[in-house]
Amino acid sequence: MSESFSKFRSGLALVGFIVITFCAPLLSIGSMPGAWYAALQTPSWNPPPWLFVPAWTLLYTLMAIAAWLVWKRVGFSRPLVLYFVQLALNAAWTPIFFGAHQLGFALIEIVVMWIAILLTLLSFRRVNTTAGWLFVPYLAWVSFATVLNFTLWRLNPA
Repeated sequence: MSESFSKFRSGLALVGFIVITFCAPLLSIGSMPGAWYAALQTPSWNPPPWLFVPAWTLLYTLMAIAAWLVWKRVGFSRPLVLYFVQLALNAAWTPIFFGAHQLGFALIEIVVMWIAILLTLLSFRRVNTTAGWLFVPYLAWVSFATVLNFTLWRLNPA
């Protein structure tokens, strides 16, 4: 395989990981915050709505780059299976929380997602240290989101 084809293939794979990763939030477009969320009791440390789009754009980009770095080293293997599992859990949380208004079930789901993210991070780190580090902000954000989900569940009993 020529070097130019190899670079093209690698660049195409990066674009593919970015597209696939950004499909996760697209699956939940009909389940965005609205009047229901605005009516919830929220803690004083609840982030402002404008923060979520830039934060998630950065996080999804870092996730995709991390997955691509792992793919470059070991191809489609166990670390990437974990990646797609946590990505599916990521896509499922928004419809559960915002769509179905199930704060308790969303809390269970986000804890499972947190575990999947941690396992992915550890698996990525074994393959490529940089890929592991690229997952740290995502784990930190989801850790915060888990505490926020718990707090909202406690403040707004069904």
